Amino acid sequence: MAEPVTIRDVARAAGVSPATVSRTFMRPEKVDKGTRERVMSAATRLDYQPNRAAQSLITGLTGNIGIVVPDLGNPFFPSMVKGIQTRAEGIGYSALLVDTGEDPAREVELVTRLARQVDGLVLCAARMSDEDLAAQRPQCPIVLINRQVPGIPAVTFDNESGIAQEVTHLKALGHQRIGYVAGPVTSYSSRVRQRAATEHLAAAGLTEVAIGSFAPSFEGGRSAAEKVLLADVTAVMVYNDVMALGLIKQLRQYGVSVPADLSVVGYDDIEFASMSDPPLTTVRIPREEAGALAMTYLHALLTSSDSAVEAPAQLPTEFVFRGTSVRAPVTQATTA
Repeated sequence: MAEPVTIRDVARAAGVSPATVSRTFMRPEKVDKGTRERVMSAATRLDYQPNRAAQSLITGLTGNIGIVVPDLGNPFFPSMVKGIQTRAEGIGYSALLVDTGEDPAREVELVTRLARQVDGLVLCAARMSDEDLAAQRPQCPIVLINRQVPGIPAVTFDNESGIAQEVTHLKALGHQRIGYVAGPVTSYSSRVRQRAATEHLAAAGLTEVAIGSFAPSFEGGRSAAEKVLLADVTAVMVYNDVMALGLIKQLRQYGVSVPADLSVVGYDDIEFASMSDPPLTTVRIPREEAGALAMTYLHALLTSSDSAVEAPAQLPTEFVFRGTSVRAPVTQATTA
């Protein structure tokens, strides 16, 4: 059996050092075009397959990136992870994925551990405090998704517009008293959306009824049902789709018809939103696109010597009108 081709074989064939061969595969933009072409030609001729472990010893880079999510069981995150992973593979990185279980302390622990094994991290909807995130930054390059902290690049969504579109929709349907079911207080996006709801409902001359904060899960939505019923509202805005679907399930068990008795609007447009009965009115956010953009930006941080790498843009949101919102019951809509 023939001996496997090594990085030194390619280096001799191309007339360069092993470090130059490694740099050609790991950071091609750092190698001049002529040298890069000689190395790639020699590698193709010898049928060379890069050894990530060996390259790591030479360059200090692993070829790995880390992805951190709060809860893989939440349908919000798989599309985001897919976007990151697909883009990572397309530019030569392998991805390591960890789930923090919605625990900020465990998130800090896992990020600290993972940072030693990867070249950079993408943190999806990080739950740890701003102070803890700032402390993590020196360990390795970090890009956030759906979270903002000064000094750390982030891919965000236009939640302000998404909430405004919800409010406009419900007002047009004649709703006056509108409940808001919030996510956990540790969630950045929940705080952003609830604040936007308060501002836009007030600006529209509508009455907001705060239902409370609940776990961002199907069961969290179910647990909000009794408080929603006691709030005497004709419509309810819910922090995310999973919670909205749980709320609708529990309301039905109480004999409440959605949307005939109560309109429900979710947020995120997860895959199950269009499959529910009736399909869920919601706000769509481009999760897979956000993942790909975050990975593109992380790659730029890892490979560019220019500190002025263009920051990711805020991605737009889109209101999706489906079957869980209708005109307010006349008797309630006219008594406010």
